[in-house]
Amino acid sequence: MRHAIGGTGLLATAVLLTSCSPGAVADGEERRVRPDATINISPQDKTGNIAPDAPVVVAVHNGTLSKVTVSSRKGSLSGVLSADETQWRSRGTATPGTTYRVTAVATNLDGKTTKATSTFSIVKATSTFSIETLLPHRYDTGLTVGVGMPIMITFDKDITDRVGVERNLQVQSSKPVVGAWHWFDDRTVHFRPKKFWPANTKVRMIARLAGARGGEGMYGTKNQVLDFKIGRSQITSGRLDRHNMKVRRNGKVVRDIPFSAGQGGVMKYHTTSGIHLAMSREPVTVMTSPGIGPGQAGYYQLTVYNTVRISNSGEYVHSAPWSVGSQGNSNVSHGCVNVSPSHARWFIDNTLIGDPIILTGSPRPLEPLNGWGQWQETWKQWLQWSSLGFDYTTDTLSSAS
Repeated sequence: MRHAIGGTGLLATAVLLTSCSPGAVADGEERRVRPDATINISPQDKTGNIAPDAPVVVAVHNGTLSKVTVSSRKGSLSGVLSADETQWRSRGTATPGTTYRVTAVATNLDGKTTKATSTFSIVKATSTFSIETLLPHRYDTGLTVGVGMPIMITFDKDITDRVGVERNLQVQSSKPVVGAWHWFDDRTVHFRPKKFWPANTKVRMIARLAGARGGEGMYGTKNQVLDFKIGRSQITSGRLDRHNMKVRRNGKVVRDIPFSAGQGGVMKYHTTSGIHLAMSREPVTVMTSPGIGPGQAGYYQLTVYNTVRISNSGEYVHSAPWSVGSQGNSNVSHGCVNVSPSHARWFIDNTLIGDPIILTGSPRPLEPLNGWGQWQETWKQWLQWSSLGFDYTTDTLSSAS
C-alpha cells in the first residue's frame, strides 16, 4: 500500500514539473510577434507653403519615440516629447522660405527600431517686420528700473495680425505677477502688470518673432530677449493743491518735499493729475515756452538743472531757486513741479527710471499717451486692447538666470 501511494505522489510531481517547464509550447501555439512601430509625421512629406507657426507633430503607434530632429540649413526646431514618449511637438516658429527635414526613430515593444523621414517647405515671406524700439533700452542689460516700468515695443511696420505677434511675446519674472499686453496702435504694444511690480524682481521678455506672422505674407525676422531688474519700491505722491509730496521707499517716508506746481489760468499751465513715471534724469535741460515763439508775449527760454521728466508735454520735477518762496504754499510755474536745489539734487540722485510719481488735485488729467501714462487706464480698460483678450500670470524666471 505504501508503494502504491508513493507511486501516485511521484506521478503527480512529474506532471507538475512538465506543465511548468520553461520553453514549453502547446501544440498549435506560435510565439507572439510584436507589431512594428508606425510613425506619422505632420506636415506630410513633400508638402509646401506651410505657415511658419504651424507645429511639426510626430506620433508613433505600437512603440515609443527615441529620437526626433527637425533641421534645415538655417537652423533646427526644438520640441517637447510627451510623458508617454508617443508624441513629439515642435516649439517656436520656422523660418520663412526654408526647407526642413524631419527624422524620427521609434522602438516597438520587442526593441525593434523603425525610422521615418519627411521634408516640407515653409512659405516665403513677401515682406518682413522687426522691433524698431524696445524699452527699457534693449542694450542696457541688467538695467534696474522702478516698480511702475512697462515693457514698450514699437515695430517698424504696421501689424495687422496682432494675435500672431502677441502670442509670441512672453514675459517671465522671478516673482509671479498678473499682467497683459496692450496695443495703442498697429505698431505699438506695451506690457504692464495689473499692480506695480514687486520690489527686487528680475524680468525677462522673450520676443519669439522669427517667423511670427504679422500680416498677410509678412513675417518677423528675428527673436529678441530683454532682461532688466525692478529695484526697491519708491513711490512719490503729492497733492497739487497742497504743494507738498512725500517719497516713500518700501512703504516708509524718506523725503518730504515742498513744491510749486502749475499756476493754471489756461489748461496748458496746469500740472497734469495722474500716475506719472520718471522717464529720464537730466542734469541740464533747456526749456522753452510751448506754442510761443521769440518776440511773442509769454515767450521764455530757460536753462534748468537736475530735472526728472514725467510727461511728454514738458513736465519735469526740477530745481527752481527762483520760486523757493512759493514752494509749499502756492503754484506759480508753467506746469512743472518746482523744488529747491537741494531737493532737486536728492530727487535726481534717488530716482530710477520707471518710479511712479503720483500727483492729484488738478483739473487737467494725464493722458495715457502723454509720456508713460500706462497706469492711467483701469485694468478693465487695459485688457480691452489686448489682442488675446485676457491677462495671465508671468512664467517663472529662475533667480539664477
